[in-house]
Parts: sequence; C-alpha cells; structure tokens
Amino acid sequence: MIEVQGLTKRYGTNLAIENVTFAVEKGGVVGFLGPNGAGKSTTMRVIAGSLGASSGTAKVGGFDVAENPRAVQALLGYSPEVPPVYTNMTVRDYVTFAATIKGVEDVTRATDRALDRVGLSKVGGKLIDHLSKGYRQRAGLAQALVHDPQVLVLDEPTSGLDPAQRVEIRELIRELAAGDRTVILSTHVLGEIEAICNRVIVINRGRIVVEDDIKNLAAAGKTVRLELARPSAEARTALAAVAGVESVELTGSTAVVRSESDLREQLAAAAVPFGLLELGGRERLEDIYLRLIGAQGAA
Repeated sequence: MIEVQGLTKRYGTNLAIENVTFAVEKGGVVGFLGPNGAGKSTTMRVIAGSLGASSGTAKVGGFDVAENPRAVQALLGYSPEVPPVYTNMTVRDYVTFAATIKGVEDVTRATDRALDRVGLSKVGGKLIDHLSKGYRQRAGLAQALVHDPQVLVLDEPTSGLDPAQRVEIRELIRELAAGDRTVILSTHVLGEIEAICNRVIVINRGRIVVEDDIKNLAAAGKTVRLELARPSAEARTALAAVAGVESVELTGSTAVVRSESDLREQLAAAAVPFGLLELGGRERLEDIYLRLIGAQGAA
C-alpha cells in the first residue's frame, strides 16, 4: 500500500533523511519509531504530499506522490503533529469544510460519520478554540478520515496528551485500523508502538535502522548474554545442554543464549566452570530499541 524507495530530503547542506526505503502492506498499524529529530516527520510529510523530496520516490496505492498527488490524496488521510484546525470554527463546520475541499459527494453524511467515529458528535457545535488538546487531536483525525481513506498517516498523534488522553487516542487508532485500512503513525515513545502497532520501522539520524514485526523483535529479546573467561566448544555444549535452551551462539568470549523462559540461574551454574565473568539480563523491547539507536548514536 505504501512504497518508499531511496527517499532523501536535503535542506541546504543538511540531510534530514537519506536513502529511506521501506514498504507497508495493506491493513494493520505500522509504527514509525525514532528519537526527536530522527527524520520521522519529514518522511511522513513526503508520503502525505505536503513536502517534496530531493530524490527518491514515495507511492501510495501504486500512485507516485509527486506525479499523481490528487490520486494519492483520495486514498490518504493525513494528520500532522499539530492538527491543522481553525480555532474560530466549530468542530462540525471545520470537518464539513475539510469534506468539501476533499470533494466528498455527500458532505453532511461524511461529516456525521467522521464525527461519530472519533467521538465528537456531542461537541460538534463547540468552537475548536474551546476544546481540550485531546479533542483537538480528535478533530484533526476527523478531517483526515472524512473522505474514508484507505491509508491514514498520523504524525505523533498522542504528542502532548495526558495519560488518559493517550489511552483514548490509542483505542481510537485501533478501531480505525480495523478491516483493510492501513495506518502508519510516527512516535518517539516505544510504549505507543507496543500498545498499538503490529509492525515497527525504526529510524535514526535520517536512516532506517530496522524494519520488522513486533513479535519478531520481542522474540529477539528472549536472549541472555554471558561473558566467559575460558570460552570453548565445551562451554557452548554445556550451555546448550541446559533444559529449555533453544540456541547458543559463541563469539569470542561472549555466549548469546536464546530461550522462551528465564533460565539465568541454570545458565550461570553451567557457565561457572568456564569462568563466568558476567551474566546479562533478558532484553526488553526498550533494550533492543536503545541498542539499535546506540549503534548509530542519538540524532
């Protein structure tokens, strides 16, 4: 549904993103994860057609964003980090305006449906200026949804919200992703990815670091690292013999052991004869993320 190939954006001599390449299949929620300044918003804006790329291509539904912007806009709904709301308009008037400029045939019906989907039906007559930040985020989502797009691009949808509002928006995004709709959202908060997404793309310093399913990253975290003073084939065999161990990789003095359950106590006992120097804890997704980012350095 989304194909990005060799995407690069320069601002003078500064590279915001460089050779960004990834693909998002139809359906599900994909998290675009990275520290502040990593290039998330730049990439999202290029995909949405609000920013031109210096080189590379971005396609949505097979249409090139640069060559067929109207076709892409018909398929895609975009909500930037700061919702593009007009605070002197009522919620209903704003969403109606969005429906009109997007060429929706039955504007009233589309507006009612969008307001209902994001839980704004009861405040449709209120000025946006009088809404909380959480409700303004919902108004931004309503304008992105009003033409019933196949793809939603959401840039930091929970930015600046309190914990209760974050939970509300997360639940809303899950509901919006039901069926065949594709949702790609950017965030620098790992918890958002774990709570909402089934796939993650990690970006740092303008480059893609990893692209994988959440379950695969979680599986990669079921490892323990041991440092041995006397590494050997016998040490590897002893660790592999511990009940429940799935695999053992021995590189230099470091043994990496994968298992479904926590076997640190048993592994420590097996490693003592080989001079156990250090036993690390099992990696969490947060540990994996920090390791990936640390490999390049924070942006």
